[in-house]
Amino acid sequence: MAHAYTPGLKVRRRTRHRAKRLLPIAGNVRVKVGDRVEPRDVVAETFMPGDVLPINLANQLSAAPADVPGCMLKEQGDRIEVGDVLARTKGIFGMFKSEYAARVAGTIETISGVTGQVLVRGEPTPVRVLAYLAGEVVEIVEGQGCVVEAEVAYVQGIFGIGGEAYGPVRMACAAHDEELGPDLIQPNMRGAVIVGGARMTGDAVRRAIEVGAAAIVSGGMDDQDLRDILGYDLGVAVTGSERIGVSVIVTEGFGEIAMAQKTFDLFAAHEGDAASVNGTTQIRAGVMRPEVVIGLTEDERTAGDVDESHGVEGGLDVGRLVRIIRDPHFGLIGKVAALPSDLRTLASESKARVLEVEVDSRRLTVPRANVELIEE
Repeated sequence: MAHAYTPGLKVRRRTRHRAKRLLPIAGNVRVKVGDRVEPRDVVAETFMPGDVLPINLANQLSAAPADVPGCMLKEQGDRIEVGDVLARTKGIFGMFKSEYAARVAGTIETISGVTGQVLVRGEPTPVRVLAYLAGEVVEIVEGQGCVVEAEVAYVQGIFGIGGEAYGPVRMACAAHDEELGPDLIQPNMRGAVIVGGARMTGDAVRRAIEVGAAAIVSGGMDDQDLRDILGYDLGVAVTGSERIGVSVIVTEGFGEIAMAQKTFDLFAAHEGDAASVNGTTQIRAGVMRPEVVIGLTEDERTAGDVDESHGVEGGLDVGRLVRIIRDPHFGLIGKVAALPSDLRTLASESKARVLEVEVDSRRLTVPRANVELIEE
């Protein structure tokens, strides 16, 4: 029988994890190698240039474009505040002068006698990168950021939305196969990482937003609920920029799916402990998983060996439970029905080894590289 080996999601009670923390543009790094940092510590910062606002002063002053530079009371490069008079006409015999007062704060970038326009660069936007982990800075990327390393408990999800969030772990469900509904989310879960069991309902996510939770994690979710929450169909190339008020992570797949017992037990063992969450998901041009990272206590860091393995590995045999991890069947879970040994021609006209997956009485043919084993 044909065999293949494919990684599953990482679920680690204790592992050494590194997080690369980089600015989008060059800036100042505020830490050095060997520094101890907490998740919310700022490790690097910079300023993104503000938006450019064009002002048609020729029109505002009822002047010819060529006359605008001579009317300016401010020069290129000057800092301006709201209400500052930027320009004033000479008027007629010193009377009937027109002037223009700034409506935004910023810096004058350009004064044009050809178009009669002045370009004002708005206030720069501060950008700060947090450490994300409670750990040690082990590498500096000059002008960009750093790498933070820590021993943590680590859980990867199959899908997520929303960016980074921080908070203590709070268990909402008593069992890994219990549905996470809105009635299980309490006001005292404000700022927490709420952990459910099986499917989380759309109302549960709305309730988490209402109480001010940092994140909500559960085994499954209905794709219609996701659309209703977002208000649109979400493309799965890259997520993470959504701002709905809470980060959402699904650990198993879409539908009525229970969280793996191992994953649920790990969360339960860390109830009350601080966690860092990143809902960013990417399934094209390199897979990026959403994740929950939980800091370990000193006793936990010194007990036992660090698990350096990278996911579940095993034989891909008929009857094994797998998850499809790429479009067009992303997130579906089923059992391997057949493992043809010959190469098949795909829609892209490339050839690859495939397998047949039985999902809800349907049999789907997918490339073997597009599935991962689910630990049972």
